[in-house]
Amino acid sequence: MRAAVARTSQGSSKRRCHVWFFKTDDSWGGLILRVGLGSVIFAHGAQKMFGWFGGSGYEGTMGFFTQKMGLPWLVAFLVIIGESLGSLGLIAGFLTRFTAASFIVIMIGAIATVHWPQGFFMNWFGQQQGEGYEYHLLVVVMSAALVVIGGGKWALDGLIAHWLQSEETAPEQPLRKAT
Repeated sequence: MRAAVARTSQGSSKRRCHVWFFKTDDSWGGLILRVGLGSVIFAHGAQKMFGWFGGSGYEGTMGFFTQKMGLPWLVAFLVIIGESLGSLGLIAGFLTRFTAASFIVIMIGAIATVHWPQGFFMNWFGQQQGEGYEYHLLVVVMSAALVVIGGGKWALDGLIAHWLQSEETAPEQPLRKAT
């Protein structure tokens, strides 16, 4: 009996964790943050994945990341997928916290590997050798806010959380003995 109670409480604990992961409020702030951030990141991801907006496309970006920057193949692949497909999920409010946390990792990596030596500011006047990290820091801060508050109004995560909560509160079916 104790084992069954322990299993039930463990399952309930896991479900609560899953509910938190998807839970969001009905705020406009989360909606505005996720759609705005997702749209900007998507443009950068589309450059890397499809070659849109003057980008290098998948092969060019993979070559740059792996050969010129020396990043492992998997890291380069995850950055491209995260920015291109993850941003679309973010706009829809699907896996908001996971995607936002991924963007934090990607942008901290970009700051550490490329942009830190250029200083804070972007290269507005062409006097620096590269771009500073102000854009990346903004993405980190906006993503951190989404990790905390969730996707907000009209996020798919809210529907998933509602479904998980209804599963949690549904009455348990008694075990039937085989006859």
